[in-house]
Amino acid sequence: MNQIRNLLFVAWIAVAFLLWQAWSSEHAVPASATAAATAQPSGNPGTTASANPAIPTATVPTAPATATPVAASGTGTTPRGPVIRLRSDVLALELDGRDVVRADLLRFPQTRDPKSAPVVLLDPVPATFFEASAAWVSAGGGALVFQPKGDARSFALAPGQQRVSASFVAGSPSGLRIERTVTLERGSYALRIRDEVVNAGSASWTGDIQRTLVRVPPVTKRSFFNPETISLNGAAWYSPEDKYKKRRYPDFVEDGPLNQAVTGGWIGLSQHYFLAAWVPQPDQGALFSLAERGAQYQVDATGPRVTLAPGQRFESASTLWLGPKDAHLLDAVAPGLGLSLDYGIFTVFAKPIHWLLTQLHKLTGNWGWAIVLLVFLIKLLLYPLSAKQYQSMAKMRKFQPRIAQLKERYGDDKQKFQLAMMDLYKREKVNPAGGCLPLLIQMPIFLALYYVLIEAIELRHAPWIMGWISDLTAPDPYFILPILNGVVMFLTQKMTPTAGMDPMQAKMMQAMPIVMAVMFALFPAGLVLYWVTNGALGMVQQWMNLKRFEDPPGQAPTVR
Repeated sequence: MNQIRNLLFVAWIAVAFLLWQAWSSEHAVPASATAAATAQPSGNPGTTASANPAIPTATVPTAPATATPVAASGTGTTPRGPVIRLRSDVLALELDGRDVVRADLLRFPQTRDPKSAPVVLLDPVPATFFEASAAWVSAGGGALVFQPKGDARSFALAPGQQRVSASFVAGSPSGLRIERTVTLERGSYALRIRDEVVNAGSASWTGDIQRTLVRVPPVTKRSFFNPETISLNGAAWYSPEDKYKKRRYPDFVEDGPLNQAVTGGWIGLSQHYFLAAWVPQPDQGALFSLAERGAQYQVDATGPRVTLAPGQRFESASTLWLGPKDAHLLDAVAPGLGLSLDYGIFTVFAKPIHWLLTQLHKLTGNWGWAIVLLVFLIKLLLYPLSAKQYQSMAKMRKFQPRIAQLKERYGDDKQKFQLAMMDLYKREKVNPAGGCLPLLIQMPIFLALYYVLIEAIELRHAPWIMGWISDLTAPDPYFILPILNGVVMFLTQKMTPTAGMDPMQAKMMQAMPIVMAVMFALFPAGLVLYWVTNGALGMVQQWMNLKRFEDPPGQAPTVR
């Protein structure tokens, strides 16, 4: 097996895998709006969840109550309180105490134009609805309405200030009072929420907190080359026992219910590059569940259940992540949260590649040159295997005249010709498959890099050479890299032994550089840059080794 066939074999396996990924994503389309209702609607957090015996309970210490109750809200559909604005240097939020209804990611423009509007993660618009809520619900049903403390309706991080906070209060006629403080820190996408629940009444109170993420999944163009359909669009959750799990939107109910009591985990809704996730207090248990209602999909962490006797109080803290899927930032928030940067089955390769690319970027300051350096390092690492590959190829070139004689001798009897050729290889100790291993090793690296390019937030809109490649995660706008890839493949093919190849197969091989150039025209430019650099270095290595291992002119073929 010669090098060009090995190369095409690896490339077509990669293409087959990516086609399978695309097919899987294409069948992961959100269910229609007529889907059966299995969850409470948005704006009315579960009125029956408190009756679920699977919700973990909490131990509540006794303490004197000094709070004054706030006017009660009614049961049934819970109205919203006044919306306030909370802004840091990276997040702009709109919230009413219970619900975060809008979140703008100020450092991430929607397009390559840095002056374009920021990405909107949470959105109240019905067609792209996405909301996060944390509601205290009594055992009898109905969530309490929060009111802002004070008259201010806008809070922004001042120059030199490290954090900005807003406070809310809710209560009932029976004497229950909840004080909530939400805090944003400079440079952080983690919204810290702290609740203090006090029973200042004369009767006990039982309820729990329901932390919910609910959204209408965006409509994306289904395409083999569209990263939006390959990335996880759906729910993800983590527990210390079962680790990271995920489920795409149409599979929320089809794959069976999720009713898992977890302590020390998190829930989230993921999309390309960005994540919204609830991280409950690590020492307080919650019941994780999934649901869908029409066009809306929902993930919940319900609990802990709290029973407060008169005079008792209870505290609960949580973190709401609203930002990029940056593993370095996410791992600092909660165990396993960085796994939401989902590389699928290629995680074992993709994580080291991502780390190495990051280190190379620190040296070059450019992600494109970091990819080029990555190829050099991989080539250096695999050089011992590559040397054997080229040595085997040089031996095969020496025997091309003898193979041609065998083909002439046996004519159209392909079976006898193949047997005679294999006998020649065996007798002369030539391994026709000797070049496969280095390329087979490159296949998972190639696919892992594909995932890194489409998932790593650092590479989003990252340029290589201004005026040419302005986004490594988008196709080459001028098709220069795909054309170079075809030229490299063509030149490599010319140096590759083709003795014994069927004429039809030879014609197909001659057409492959054009086919691959057309196919690679639609891949991310960073991926094609990797493949072109890898192919060009391989071609140079092949030329040097063929010169090294070939016999002097006029000398009979020998085996080394």
